[in-house]
Amino acid sequence: MSQGPNSVSKGTGIPESTQEDDQQLAADGEDLAALPELPPGMFIPVPAKTPRRKTRWPDAIDVIFEKDPACKNIFEALLYQGLWAVLFHRVAHSLYKAHVPLIPRLISQFARFLTGGIEIHPGAQIGKRFFIDHGAGVVIGETTIIGDNVMLYHQVTLGATGWWRPNPFRKQQKRHPTIEDDVTIGVGTAILGPITIGKGSKIGGMALVLESVPANSVVVSKPAELLVKGGETLEKHQELTQGWNGKDPWEMDYQI
Repeated sequence: MSQGPNSVSKGTGIPESTQEDDQQLAADGEDLAALPELPPGMFIPVPAKTPRRKTRWPDAIDVIFEKDPACKNIFEALLYQGLWAVLFHRVAHSLYKAHVPLIPRLISQFARFLTGGIEIHPGAQIGKRFFIDHGAGVVIGETTIIGDNVMLYHQVTLGATGWWRPNPFRKQQKRHPTIEDDVTIGVGTAILGPITIGKGSKIGGMALVLESVPANSVVVSKPAELLVKGGETLEKHQELTQGWNGKDPWEMDYQI
């Protein structure tokens, strides 16, 4: 007689399907145990099960509520320097594409003064849901391309390297970075040159990035070292990791 899918194994009283599932889970556990441990300061986030519910406000404002838990209402959102920097840039970029002289630069310089030093060249291409948290001292160059859902903290520079001389016989050269979708860039980071930061990557604070980064990467700078402790010089220096040991992924995610 043929046995059904829930037939009972002889001698155990346990359905064979349950035994097969347990064996598969044990095999998966062995495979996971064989994987190398992640370096300190890196973690694999758990995918969200329920998507966030969008507010009724436009993307430029809705992204503030999504990215910054400190923003409680629309009145606070309207005080964010990053919001006004993006709005002024949209106008300046439209005039720049229409080849209107001087006025786009005047708008960008006025926005820089109004926002506390967020300087975005009118030629920069910025996608949807772009957010600058704690907006101050941000520089975005002319040929920068930024995708959708990108987040920058303060003191970030998306700039060029070296001297670029214009050539009348060629089109405009790409001098600044390309930031793909869903990228987060930490405080004080400098990304220089015509490189690409891949989709979904995170760049830690104070990092200097001079080469392209593939998608879904994490780049961090070296933490500070403790040289003297309690007035005594340490023979072996200690890194001030500030929680970058992987024990608290939420803290690590914020520091990125």
